[in-house]
Amino acid sequence: MTHPSTERTLVIIKPDGIQRGLAGEIISRFEKVGLKLVASKMLIPEVSHIEEHYTLDPEWRRITGEKTIEGYKSKGLTPPMDDPYKITEVILANLKKYMTSGPVIAMVWQGAHAVKIVRKLVGGTEPLTSDVGTIRGDYVLDSYAMSDADSRAIRNLIHASGNLADAEKEVNHWFKPEEVMNYRLVQEEIIYDVNLDGILE
Repeated sequence: MTHPSTERTLVIIKPDGIQRGLAGEIISRFEKVGLKLVASKMLIPEVSHIEEHYTLDPEWRRITGEKTIEGYKSKGLTPPMDDPYKITEVILANLKKYMTSGPVIAMVWQGAHAVKIVRKLVGGTEPLTSDVGTIRGDYVLDSYAMSDADSRAIRNLIHASGNLADAEKEVNHWFKPEEVMNYRLVQEEIIYDVNLDGILE
């Protein structure tokens, strides 16, 4: 059985995060909680790379479309269309434009429950409804209503893998195996050592 401390997740600081000078603040949130940065690169992604990223899960278009339609209805709004695939066609086009508009920083973070910890720190997809204390809740004022009115992707600073299966696919999509580092971080002795018996040596 693999130890939870080796769990990995993909994080991308999106173009708005770079342009607003928040990369250091975002990275420090993950460092402070005890996660370890094991891969990082800055690049301007190709459109095809972004499309492949969002469609690594063959069900992404259907699931995302259905969730979007349900989201409109739960707010008492009429969805722009009832076909989930047509909705995600628009969403994907907006995401490709957004994610290729400037440099991004792609990273792999490792540590216990990395996927869930990162998702908790990042906050919900919509900054307007993200909790205070989360990255999106603290640093972004965008909303679905505003992005819909402007016919663009929501600007929410970060992408974070949604679950373990997605994380594995996404890490492999953005990084070659040799780009992900295996190394010892001193603080791991405090976080993971069972008896803390090395402190006074």
